[in-house]
Amino acid sequence: MRLFARTASSKKGGDSRRGRTFRIGWKLALVALPITAVFGVLMFYAIWAQTFDLKTVGDMPERNTVFDVDGKIYSRLAGANRLKVALNEVSPFFVDALLAREDTRFFEHGGIDWRGIARALVRDILSGSAKEGASSITQQLARNSLPLGGRNLSRKLLEAMVSLRIERDFTKQQILELYINRIYFGSGCYGVETASLAYFGKNASKLNLSEAAILAGLIRSPNRFSPLKNPEGAALQRKTVLDRMLDLKKISAAQAEQAKLTKITSHPKRLPQIQENYAMDAVQRDLNLLLTPDQIDNGGLYIYTTLDPVVQVTATQALETQLSKIERQSNFRHPAKASYRPPEDGEDSSMPYLEGALVAIDNASGGIRALVGGRDYAQSKFNRALAPANRQVGSSFKPFVYAVAFTHGLLPGAAISDGPIEPGEIQGAGNWTPGNSDGTYGGIQPVSYGLIHSRNTMSVRVGEIAGLDDVQKIATTVGLGENIPHGPAIFIGSFETNLKDLTAAYTVFPNAGVRKQAYIIERIDDQDHNPIYRAAHVTIPALDPSAAWMTSQLMEQVLTSGTAASAKSLGFKLPAAGKTGTTNDYKDAWFLGYTNALTCGVWVGFDQPVTIIPHGYGAALALPVWTEVMTKAAQRYPANELQPTMPMARATVCSISNHLATTGCNAAGTAYEITLPDDKVPQAVCEIHGGTQTQFAQKLQDLGQKAGTLPNRVFQSFRKFFGGK
Repeated sequence: MRLFARTASSKKGGDSRRGRTFRIGWKLALVALPITAVFGVLMFYAIWAQTFDLKTVGDMPERNTVFDVDGKIYSRLAGANRLKVALNEVSPFFVDALLAREDTRFFEHGGIDWRGIARALVRDILSGSAKEGASSITQQLARNSLPLGGRNLSRKLLEAMVSLRIERDFTKQQILELYINRIYFGSGCYGVETASLAYFGKNASKLNLSEAAILAGLIRSPNRFSPLKNPEGAALQRKTVLDRMLDLKKISAAQAEQAKLTKITSHPKRLPQIQENYAMDAVQRDLNLLLTPDQIDNGGLYIYTTLDPVVQVTATQALETQLSKIERQSNFRHPAKASYRPPEDGEDSSMPYLEGALVAIDNASGGIRALVGGRDYAQSKFNRALAPANRQVGSSFKPFVYAVAFTHGLLPGAAISDGPIEPGEIQGAGNWTPGNSDGTYGGIQPVSYGLIHSRNTMSVRVGEIAGLDDVQKIATTVGLGENIPHGPAIFIGSFETNLKDLTAAYTVFPNAGVRKQAYIIERIDDQDHNPIYRAAHVTIPALDPSAAWMTSQLMEQVLTSGTAASAKSLGFKLPAAGKTGTTNDYKDAWFLGYTNALTCGVWVGFDQPVTIIPHGYGAALALPVWTEVMTKAAQRYPANELQPTMPMARATVCSISNHLATTGCNAAGTAYEITLPDDKVPQAVCEIHGGTQTQFAQKLQDLGQKAGTLPNRVFQSFRKFFGGK
C-alpha cells in the first residue's frame, strides 16, 4: 500500500512539474511573440529602407541660372528658389541656433534621438495631445529628401530606418550642410543662403545672432513667423531660440539680451529676377528641345545665353515708343493699347491693339542679342518673333530674288521695264498682273532702281531672269521655310515666315553669302559646372558671295536714296544696308537691315491681319524702331564700313546686252561704268550695237591675259635669280 501511495504521489509531482514547465513556456512564448513581431516589423522597414538611393539626398532643385552675353546673371528659370552654400559659408550663429532649436543632441545620436523621443512622448501624454515632435535633423532630412509616404506610423518607422542609413553613409557635417540647403524658410525661399538674402539682404555667412535666431525660429512654421509679414511672431520665436541657446551655454546672457532687444528690420535684397519676357520664352523653348524635362525641372543648371540686356532693353523700349506714336496718329483707326483691359477669366488669344516684334543677331556668330515678341508679355504670351507667328514677308524678300539673278549674270545696271505687267507676260502666272504699291509706272530703268525703290513690276521681271526654281530653292536654303510655294508671286514675297528666320536669312548679306544659324543658348553647364551642351555655330553657304555683295551695295542705297531714305531724318548716320517690306493692303510693315556687326529685323502689325494705316509702309512704321536700336547698339557693336571680301574690278558694260561695252554701245548711250566683283565682270563683248571694244574693256581683257601668264613669268624670274635658265 505504501508503495502504491508513493507511486501515486510521484505521479502527482511529475504532473505538477510538467504543468509549471508548460506555464513558463507559455509565458515565454507570450513574451517572445511580440518581440519577434517587433523584430520582424523592424526588419521589414530596414529592408524597405535599403531600396532608396541615398545619392538623391543631395539632389536639390535649384533655379536654373540664366546668364547674358557678358556672363552676368540675367534671370532664373524653373526649379526651387535655392542657392546652395557650403557649411563653412554659413554663420556659426545660425548653426548653433539651428541645433538649439531642432536637434540639440545632433552630434551625439546616430540618427534617432531616443532620449528626445521619450521626452516628447512624456510631454504629449501629460498634455493629452501630440504637439511635441521628436524628429532629429537626420530624420527631417530623410523626410524632405525621399518619398517616404504620408504622416503616419508607417512613415515614421521607415523614416527612422532611412535615417540610420544616412548616418552611416554621410558625415555629420555633410548631413548638416544638406539640411540647411534643403529646408524651406517661407516666402518662396529654400535654403539658408536664399532666406538670408531675401529677409536681410546679406549672405548667410554674415548673419548676426539676432538674424540667425529669427531664421532658426522660422523652420517649424515659415509662413506664420515671417519677419516680413509677422515681425511680432518672429520676435517670439527668436526669444525661444535665444533662451534655448543660453540654456545650452552657446551664448552668454548679455548676448541673448542684446539680440532680443534688436529691432527686427528686414532689408530684403532683390534676388536676380525671374524675368518673364519674350527673350526668356525663346530660351525656354530651346531648353525644351535640348534637354529632358527632368534635367530642366531638377534645376541647378547654368545657362549661358547670347542675350545682351542693353540691346534687349533698348529694343523693348523703342518698339513701345514707336507703336504708341503710331496709335496717336490721326489716321489710326484701331483700339490703342492704353485703352485695353484684359479679360478677368484669362488671357486673350490675340491682342486687339497694334503689335510688333524685333530680333537682333550678331553677324559673326549668329547669336541672338535681343528678341522682343510683343508689347506686353503679361497680357499676351504669344511670341510674334518666333514660329508659328508666321506672316507674309512682302518686299523684304526681294533682295534674295535680285541676288539669284546676279548669280546668273544679271548686272545692276541692266535695263528692265518698270511698266505694267501684261496678262500672260509672266510664265505660268496666267493673267496675274501685280502692280506697284504707289500705282505709278516708269519706263526702262536699271535693275538697281527696282530694288532700291522696291518696284514690284521690275522685281517680278528680275525674278523671271533668276528663275522660279532657283528663287524657291534659295528661300529654302536661307531658312525661310520648307514649303515655299512654287509660283511667281514669291518674287514679291507672297509667302509667310517668322521674324527670327527672316532676320537670320539676312545675315547672308554682311557675311558674304554665308547664313549664320540663329541661336540663343551658347552653353549649358550642370550643377557641377560640367558642360552638357555647347552651341554648334552652324554656318551654311547659301548665296554666291559676289552676288550677295552686289545686292548689299544696292541695299546701302535703300537707306540713302531709296524707300528707307527717311533714316537720315531719324538721325541714323551709320554705314548700313537694309530693305523695307510692306504687304498687301498695308497689313504688315517690315524693315530688315544690318551693319557689319549686327543684323536686325522689325515687324509691325496686328495679330489678326488688318490694314494698319493707309499707306503704312515699312519705312514709316518699322524703320524708326530699327534706327533707334541700331544706333544705340553701335555703342557696343561698332559699325564699320561694309567691305567686299573678294577682288573688285572696274568695267564698262552695255545695259542692254549685259556684256562688255563697245564703241557702238557708247554711241547708243547704253554704256555705263560699274565696279563689280572680279568674277562678275562679263567675259563677252556686246554684239547688239557693233563697233569695237572700248579702250577700258580691252584693257581689262588684256589684264586678264597677262594675269594668266603672271605665275609662269614670276617662276622664270626666280629660276634666273638662282642661276637657272
